[in-house]
Amino acid sequence: MYIPLFPLQSIFYPGEKIPLHIFETRYRQLVLDCKDEAMNFGIPVYLDALMDYGVEVQLEAISQLYPSGEMDIICTAKRVFKLISFDQRMALKLYAGGEVEFLDNIDDGAIDLKEKIIVAIEALYLLMEIPSKPNFTENFNSFSLAHKIGLSKLQEFELLQITSEYKRLVYIDAHLEKVIKVLSEVNRTKEVIQLNGHFKNFDPLNFEDFKL
Repeated sequence: MYIPLFPLQSIFYPGEKIPLHIFETRYRQLVLDCKDEAMNFGIPVYLDALMDYGVEVQLEAISQLYPSGEMDIICTAKRVFKLISFDQRMALKLYAGGEVEFLDNIDDGAIDLKEKIIVAIEALYLLMEIPSKPNFTENFNSFSLAHKIGLSKLQEFELLQITSEYKRLVYIDAHLEKVIKVLSEVNRTKEVIQLNGHFKNFDPLNFEDFKL
């Protein structure tokens, strides 16, 4: 399928609400075309270079239109795609376009794994002294957690490419386990450093029965 493209240095997931400020002429044209023609556009990920995956988004509203022509918009992310080809400009347009292939999403999440992840996130937030944790329902999915658990941009990009909900949950669980272990060790080290900064009373060792 050939769609308009708006590369960004951000990673979005299906179901996510995306507020964007549009200022470039080419993307103002894209937004108005999407509005007038009721079409969606794609946001391929650009990290150090244009990556080969992204997400299709639907324009929900132009929330603010400025005298300069700039605008604030609200979009909803829909489907993950693999980028097959990329053109700097679509025919007769200022903005880019490209051929994409949409990925299937396998909804095979396991309740017990979700429960384990909820416990792990609560432990993580406690270690980080974050007072509020995300609100969960048993219908939560991996994509809704991705921006809340300290994944790097590269990890977020890797998660985007995984088509199985179960495998995404396994990926998140492994990340949380690793991060919690590191943070626990950091906190233990901090406590040792603080302890060594104070005077302490040591019980003398008894060497009466000691023999060489």
